Amino acid sequence: MDMNYKELEDISELLKVIAHPVRLCIIKGLVENEGCNVSHMQECLGLPQSTVSQHLQKLRAYGIIEGQRSGSEVFYKVCDKKIASIVKAIMQIDKLAL
Repeated sequence: MDMNYKELEDISELLKVIAHPVRLCIIKGLVENEGCNVSHMQECLGLPQSTVSQHLQKLRAYGIIEGQRSGSEVFYKVCDKKIASIVKAIMQIDKLAL
């Protein structure tokens, strides 16, 4: 694979975005259960709505997730299939005897 330094920097930045424990948990949850809203995520994570929203904003900014409005609620899903695959692979690491 022939990658230039800029491409490697971009990949590194993306990995930093998903490496945060809350964002990783959000992505994992959306991969397993597409269509969650902020209230559901807030319940699962035990975090204030504002904190969850900040993490969602960062994930949206990087094109990892997208929201679909339904009435007054927004339901999120992972739209970057590569990131979904990466997170699935990361979750498998926990199942390995290292």
